Order: sequence, then C-alpha cells, then structure tokens
Amino acid sequence: MTNVPPNDGTDDRPGRPEPGRGDDAPLKLEQFLPYRLNVVASLVSQALSRIYAQRYGIGVPEWRVLVTLGQYGIMTGKAIGEHSHMHKTKVSRAVAQLETRKLVARRANRADLRESYLTLTPAGREMYEDLAPVALDFAARLSDAVDPADRAAFDRAVERLTERSARIAAEVAKGKVGR
Repeated sequence: MTNVPPNDGTDDRPGRPEPGRGDDAPLKLEQFLPYRLNVVASLVSQALSRIYAQRYGIGVPEWRVLVTLGQYGIMTGKAIGEHSHMHKTKVSRAVAQLETRKLVARRANRADLRESYLTLTPAGREMYEDLAPVALDFAARLSDAVDPADRAAFDRAVERLTERSARIAAEVAKGKVGR
C-alpha cells in the first residue's frame, strides 16, 4: 500500500484521494483478494524473471516452456500452453526463440502434421538442470515467509483457490457469471 497523504483541499493534483473517501468505498483494492493475489504473483514473477533473464537471457514464456519440457520430456506446444496457462501464440514465440538458441528441438507428428513434438536439446537439458536449483532456492526463500506449521494449510488454500478460480473462469466463459 502506498502512503499517499490525504488531499486536504489545497492539493489540486489529480490522483490524490479525497478526504474520508477511502474508508467509505465499497471496494477497497488493497483488501480485494483477486488484486492481492495478482500483486503477489506479479512481484514473484518480476523477481524470479530478473534472475533467469540475467543468468540465462530468457523471459517468462521461454522459462515456462523450458521448465515444462524439463519436467515432462516431450510435449506438443498445445500441451505446454495448457499446462503452463499460456496462450498458444506466446508458446509458439517462446519455442521459436528457444529453437533459435538450440535449446529446444521440434519433430513433426506424423499422425497430425499440424503439430510437432517438442523436446529439450542437450544444451536445453543442461540449462534446465542448472536453473532448477536456482528456482528451488528462490521458492524456498519465498516459502520461509510462511510459518512451517502453516505451510500445509497454505498449500491447501492455494490449491483450493486455483481449483475455484478455474471453475469460475469456466462459468464466466459460458456466460453464467458476471452479467
């Protein structure tokens, strides 16, 4: 939360809160769960992405593709997008960049020539093996913010929020919510 001094009427700059308005607002952004989750996700992503951008010269989409292939071995671009919650164009661009750097190899699916199987090259596997401990250390440092006695409950809460968010997103897509 930013510490913006209240507008006492003498400050005519835009963007300053009016006296007393914030307390009466029906929706307070800093207390709104979707916003709070987005702020956490954004800050975590910014910090982690700086690490792998500096160390490996890759961005978030490339990192997600690399780690997904490191975990699963061989996948299609569509499967990577579904697993990593990325749009197909982002996956396609990330794969193209990783191919250019010879970190990912593509093999045509003979049964369906519209899709390809993707896998890490030896250089891609080496990068994955190098970045995994860095990412795990980052996650451990982040997890230290949650008391060890609360971690199981926290993990359950994150899992439930993820499941609920997926259900709500599907309902919204079907036009059942948010009209």
